[in-house]
Amino acid sequence: MFSLHSQLATDTHIVGHFTLSIILLAKDSNYPWCILVPKRDDIREIHHLHETDQIQLIKESSALAQVMESVFMPDKMNIAAIGNKVAQLHLHHVARFKDDAIWPNPIWGAQAASDYEPKALATRLQQLRCALQNTGAEING
Repeated sequence: MFSLHSQLATDTHIVGHFTLSIILLAKDSNYPWCILVPKRDDIREIHHLHETDQIQLIKESSALAQVMESVFMPDKMNIAAIGNKVAQLHLHHVARFKDDAIWPNPIWGAQAASDYEPKALATRLQQLRCALQNTGAEING
């Protein structure tokens, strides 16, 4: 049975679910930052997924990236499966802007996470959930 890694659960808010993946929002208001986690046990790498799940993950990642582009209009969408600290397969989707604090450098460890104020969190979740409605995602909240 699938369970979300405790660090991912601590560091994120649930946005909703695609067929394969749970959609999470990182608790870092420095960047629009979502994470997809395939709901499969003991998977560390994309190539460890069954071929049909690999294809589904790419479709879901592309749908999320398109939603984030339409909502946030970033200069660049960064998508990465790093997993050095959390082995459970997860894909980061980070909207980057030329005027963000550390552009063009990577976000990893560059500045402390800044949690959302309650109103800003509600707005960000609403933006994402509304935009995800036409993608087939099941929306929480």
